[in-house]
Amino acid sequence: MKQFHGLEKLIQSDKATLGNQDLARLLLKDLQHCQCLIYGCLDTDDKILLATLDLIPDSLNYEMFDQRIDLILSGPILRNDCVPLTYRLQGSDFGISGRCSMIARVCGVDLYLQRSYTGIIGEMARQKFSIAVKPLLKILKAT
Repeated sequence: MKQFHGLEKLIQSDKATLGNQDLARLLLKDLQHCQCLIYGCLDTDDKILLATLDLIPDSLNYEMFDQRIDLILSGPILRNDCVPLTYRLQGSDFGISGRCSMIARVCGVDLYLQRSYTGIIGEMARQKFSIAVKPLLKILKAT
């Protein structure tokens, strides 16, 4: 269910010459003001925004050895009338979306919300993301 969005728009150049560090540099720039939106739904198919998490300053970095980008987002829980079901991490161009859950070991879930997501309105939730650069580069080169 996890999907990547905006990779082609992010690079806007010749993907054949793009390397891991080049893609990481572009991702770091793109994610500087990213947000994570957490959604639930009720009986209808409409999405209900439950929380908006913003990037914590100085948490965005590239781990060169593991070739991954790490970042932490935080924000208040806005609603609790339904359970979190989906998320969208969105930078300027690049984004990731998928299914999420507050309960560990749920099948088909891409993101387990950390314990700070209590479901209590007004409490601050924190979520860490790690984005592997090498698989994204493979996706780009396959298209």
